[in-house]
Amino acid sequence: MTIPQGGIFSSVAKPITYANVLYRIGRIIRPHWWAIVLAIISMGLVAGTETGIPALLKPLIDNGFGLMGSSLSVFWYVPIALVGLALGRGIAQYASNYLLSYVLNCISLHLRLQMFQTMLHVPADFFQRETASTIISAIVFEVNQVLNVLMTVLITLVRDSLTVVFLLGYLLYLNWQLTIIVAIILPASGSLISKLNKHLRRLNREQQILTNQISYIVEETVGGYKVIKVHNGELYEMRRFTHMTKLLRDYAMRVAISGGLAQPMTQFFASVTLAVIVSIAVIESANYHITVGGCIAFIMSMLLIISPLKHLIDINQPLTSGMTAAELIFGLIDEPVENAGGERKVIRAKGSIEFKHVSFNYGAAYQSTLDDISFKISPGEVVAIAGSSGSGKTTLVNLLPRFFDPSTGHVLVDGIPILEYQLPDLRNQIAFVTQDVVLFNDTIAANIAYGGPVDYKRAEAALCAANLIDSVELMPAGINTLVGDNGMRLSGGQRQRLAIARAIYKDSPILILDEATSALDAESERHVQDALSVLMSGRTTLLITHRLSTIQRADRIIVLDRGRIVEQGTHAQLLCRNGLYAYLYRIQHLQNPSV
Repeated sequence: MTIPQGGIFSSVAKPITYANVLYRIGRIIRPHWWAIVLAIISMGLVAGTETGIPALLKPLIDNGFGLMGSSLSVFWYVPIALVGLALGRGIAQYASNYLLSYVLNCISLHLRLQMFQTMLHVPADFFQRETASTIISAIVFEVNQVLNVLMTVLITLVRDSLTVVFLLGYLLYLNWQLTIIVAIILPASGSLISKLNKHLRRLNREQQILTNQISYIVEETVGGYKVIKVHNGELYEMRRFTHMTKLLRDYAMRVAISGGLAQPMTQFFASVTLAVIVSIAVIESANYHITVGGCIAFIMSMLLIISPLKHLIDINQPLTSGMTAAELIFGLIDEPVENAGGERKVIRAKGSIEFKHVSFNYGAAYQSTLDDISFKISPGEVVAIAGSSGSGKTTLVNLLPRFFDPSTGHVLVDGIPILEYQLPDLRNQIAFVTQDVVLFNDTIAANIAYGGPVDYKRAEAALCAANLIDSVELMPAGINTLVGDNGMRLSGGQRQRLAIARAIYKDSPILILDEATSALDAESERHVQDALSVLMSGRTTLLITHRLSTIQRADRIIVLDRGRIVEQGTHAQLLCRNGLYAYLYRIQHLQNPSV
């Protein structure tokens, strides 16, 4: 059976031992040690009450009828003690569960905050390697898996272990010979069950991969519903989803088979042990070596010991699931974050940019996307980057805000390598508008002022400059209207203009426009081009667009081909040279004479 392979934090994810997980969790819960201590004490009290029940019943059964005739006050001592024992057990169990829930929720909060913090600061290539469904699964769902394991481990290792110890001690006190028989038979089941769980961890890991693959299929289907409907792809998607779901079912059944055999085998060995003990106890009772009360107390203690012993034997299955989840969680937490840069601060850059012998590739297996790129841009200069698709235009502008770092060479702002700037300060100097508009499910005002408090006057001015104010004023709540998931309540042109308004609002000295007007109709583009002309005035602008009407306004045009600079100059100069730019211009002019 073939398992589809995904990223799943493959850059750092390595097998994690139980000891390592417990050590890392221990560091998290260290500030809450008092709650753990109180929980252990409470679980110890619960374990102690398990032994108290058969210990109280033994004298009642042995002497109960005689006590009724001699002293009713002595007779009622046992029932009252049983009620008190049950009450104390309930209080102790509630206290232990509450304290454990408190600690585990603290761990949940800490892990989720750590994962989200890491996710915010990982390099851009992480999001190209991992699917959104895998990241969501790790942050939202896998934490619950680990918490369930921790709850199981703490209860099993503390309460159940103490229960076994107390009951075994009482069994030895009642009849050490019978206890030795119990100690010989029951561990045999544990040895056999441990062999059944050898493959559980591998099965759980592969099951998790399949779960993430299914989540990704659902995510793709939701995001691409228009393409699916237009191409009648419902049957194809259903087949793909059915195939993956059947694979997941098969693995779930294999996990269930491996893990489910433990319970019936434990029960079988317990029944065999009980049969042997009952037979021996009857023989000894006939020979007056054991009382009826002692026999019943022994059998009851032995029955009470089966459940916690079973939990100890079965602990491997939840631990295996938890370890798989822990690998994802700590794999995300351990992901390397972006290089934070140097110590140099900058309030507002002048805006000069230089690429000095810059090359870049996305990995050793890939061909260089950029190859020995060198050019300078003066403050306030508008430079357009032209070239056919795949020539490296977007990759080049992505190096400036350090979404990626060059493989070789340097990018400089105001004559200083950008690695020397503090990363937040560097990015404060740059406004970025791309063809893939990203809006947040918040108000129009919050989207314009994203990352800071809203200045409504500035926001309205930005909307005016982006030719969007008239449309916003017609909305029910005006500038406080919610835009929906990624701006789904807005038209494509409105979304694009809102992104431009956000760049206008930021008022940075460096502006990057990557197909910023691609979603606008001719009328909207005319108004936005006027706004952009004002915005670009006095600002260093890197402009990527296929609309030559915009490129013609640039002070200089740099033409890329296969990651190398092949031409640069003004629009008129490049047409006169009759090179690649002139060729691209003629093709577009023939396709759209109005350009």
